[in-house]
Amino acid sequence: MSNTDILPDWEKLVQKQLKSEDIYTILKKENLEGIDVKPFYSSVQKPLANLPKVEENTHLVARYHESLEDDVFAFLLDQNVENLEQKTVFVNNKDLAGHISPAEEDQYFSLIDVFDEKGGIDDQLAKELLAKNFKRNICVDISFHQNAGAAIYQQLGIALAKAKELIEVYGPEILHKLIFRVAVGGNYFFEMAKLRAFKIIFNQFSKEYNLNEIPYIFAETSLRNKAVADSENNLIRSTLELAAAMIGGSDAVFSTNYRVGKSTENSEEISFKQQIVLAYESIINVFEDASNGSYYVEDITKQIAEKSWALFIEIEEAGGYLELLKQGVIQKKIFDHAVEEQKWVEEGKIKLIGVNLYPKLDVKKSVAELYSEKEIKAVRWAEMFE
Repeated sequence: MSNTDILPDWEKLVQKQLKSEDIYTILKKENLEGIDVKPFYSSVQKPLANLPKVEENTHLVARYHESLEDDVFAFLLDQNVENLEQKTVFVNNKDLAGHISPAEEDQYFSLIDVFDEKGGIDDQLAKELLAKNFKRNICVDISFHQNAGAAIYQQLGIALAKAKELIEVYGPEILHKLIFRVAVGGNYFFEMAKLRAFKIIFNQFSKEYNLNEIPYIFAETSLRNKAVADSENNLIRSTLELAAAMIGGSDAVFSTNYRVGKSTENSEEISFKQQIVLAYESIINVFEDASNGSYYVEDITKQIAEKSWALFIEIEEAGGYLELLKQGVIQKKIFDHAVEEQKWVEEGKIKLIGVNLYPKLDVKKSVAELYSEKEIKAVRWAEMFE
């Protein structure tokens, strides 16, 4: 049976169930990204090619603890550790970077953002990092923007704009030394599409310099949708985020602690075991592009890529990321989206179980108390109710 045979039957069934012929208006799903989402997909125009990863298998990253040395192969490192050999290490401390000299058999990556969010690049830090024998020396951090409430297309457009600023200073060869730190939120399929869209636009961007680069993506779970008094639901949310990150094709994943502000050794271990269960029981970390061919994911991937590229061009034509940061334009763009998103949380359009649904908590802080249009800062949705 062809798709043309299936669709009319589907439409008739839904019309009967909804008691209306205008089913597409009723089933239309609103979103703040400006992405057109249909209730039913029967095909996709111009299917995307397979979108590869840099790493063959996704690195499962744990925050370093000596008890994990024998069993874990990739660590997030906040402090200096002696004799840490034959590991993949993601350095997460600016002061630590200067003391590390990896051996040839080690794989070291920098997660230190060289951008000053007040409007500049720390050139001394960047040069120190570039002099290191790291697999990837320079981190472009957009997890910060996601946690501050930036839209998906804003995160990706900003990522390219920051990469462009680095090229202006260090040349196009910097592209294969970059690692992109991305926060993955709870909008499951949109987040898969976000990572896939970024691969498309970054590759397109690299071709402007006669290169054919694939972005190295370090994905971590978001803080934006987590609540202080709701650890169990946080754990479920972050598991879905890790799954989206793996299916979307991340090169490394890291689970931020699900106990917000109350981290313990046990919660750190459980946070890492989320990744282990997904990888070893679902085996979703080994595929290059597991969602390739999904009509829905393909469609929203293309839309996100187009919107992100358009924003990147807009930023460049207006003077570039750093110039717009100095003018406060970037901050205002993120502020506008973050405030609208927070209002959706307040109104219940975005649902957080245990916060604004089952049970519904009272609003204790206003949008004006949480956000400033002059400053990019991380804000959790649940802070309004805490």
